[in-house]
Amino acid sequence: MKRKDTLSQKLFHRAEQVIPGGVNSPVRSGRSVGVSPFFVKNARGCRLEDEDGNIFIDYVGSWGPLIAGHAHPEVVEAVRQAATRGTSYGIPCRLEVDMAEKVVSMVPSVESVRMVNSGTEATMSAIRLARGYTGRPKLIKFDGCYHGHSDCLLVKSGSGLATLGIPGSPGVPEEIVAHTLSLPYNDLDAVEEAFRKMGDQIACVIVEPVAGNMGTVPPAPGFLEGLRRLCDAHGVVLIFDEVITGFRLAPGGAQERFGVLPDLTCLGKIIGGGLPVGAYGGRREIMDHIAPGGNVYQAGTLSGNPLAMAAGWTMLNILSRDGVYETLEDSAAYLEAGLRRAAADAGVPVTMNRVGSMGCAFFSPEPVRDFDSALKSNTEAYGIYFREMLARGVYLAPSQFECFFVGLAHDREALDQTIQAAREAFQAVQIALGL
Repeated sequence: MKRKDTLSQKLFHRAEQVIPGGVNSPVRSGRSVGVSPFFVKNARGCRLEDEDGNIFIDYVGSWGPLIAGHAHPEVVEAVRQAATRGTSYGIPCRLEVDMAEKVVSMVPSVESVRMVNSGTEATMSAIRLARGYTGRPKLIKFDGCYHGHSDCLLVKSGSGLATLGIPGSPGVPEEIVAHTLSLPYNDLDAVEEAFRKMGDQIACVIVEPVAGNMGTVPPAPGFLEGLRRLCDAHGVVLIFDEVITGFRLAPGGAQERFGVLPDLTCLGKIIGGGLPVGAYGGRREIMDHIAPGGNVYQAGTLSGNPLAMAAGWTMLNILSRDGVYETLEDSAAYLEAGLRRAAADAGVPVTMNRVGSMGCAFFSPEPVRDFDSALKSNTEAYGIYFREMLARGVYLAPSQFECFFVGLAHDREALDQTIQAAREAFQAVQIALGL
């Protein structure tokens, strides 16, 4: 949907002159769904306002972290107060300790945690730590799981690469990814075979316990438990990338929800309360190998930034209140049921995957349990659906291979408006494609 002569269109044209592709992260471009991006002027609760005054119900939420909504007054006030004391120190401050204690108290497997600045930095650092701890070179990841854009992980990494039709990335030398094994998600037999062949060379297995970068794909029964068993048997570090699922699926993340504890956990998004933050943590025995106590080096001037710590600590306290996760579950289930009915009434084949407050509508009649089945989705149909929803004031991820996120600010009025918009959007898809 073109926005000719609008402020957003003019801003995008200006951006294209000075920013690669006009955006600072590729999926924001909207190319795969046939739109140019709108530019946000304000956001509050579950709604966005663009530069032209259009209002949208937001199911992206800055790609997951704004679980309490945009501009939550408690978070805003915490950041305001922190800013009056200074925006960055590069020296320890009390908020870092408060935040670390909070994370350790909430995440079951984490005994010690190191703050960083992004999810990419967290996963990169956790893998380096696993290699340093084990003295082994190889890592296992899974097709369609995205763990940031560090070189060794840009192999079949779903999300933005799948959206743009890019299989890997130029600029990553073959020798760097030679130690990366990418296996089918939910295929424990493939993992067992890899361990049989090279178990003594594998440093770590990194996995999204619920995949959130090929759409939402839950773990098959026994998959996470099988990974835990194999890692234990071969002395391999199990890493859960909970950048998306951490504090979203339960106070302790996916590991609490599924009852499987990793050795290391990568966190991000929600722990920043909307500010740039990442973290990795786990068993003290492993974490003690990080400098300055150990010899695995990782550093960052802005790590533990006081504004980010204030926002994150406040967000985690909001999520610690009674009834939060029950509210999220109820709202997400209500939305899922409404979307299912709308698609069925329109005769559009859709597979709906949801875990807690994250979900995805795959335009496919087949179950989606891994990257290959996700790629069978009708991206043309999703593009029509996206544009029709946008025209009705509902903003979804501009990619078939991303999640929608339900937050505490999505009240029943917003959910009902979304479901009604979906009824009309699914009908438009059916008419356009005759599905």
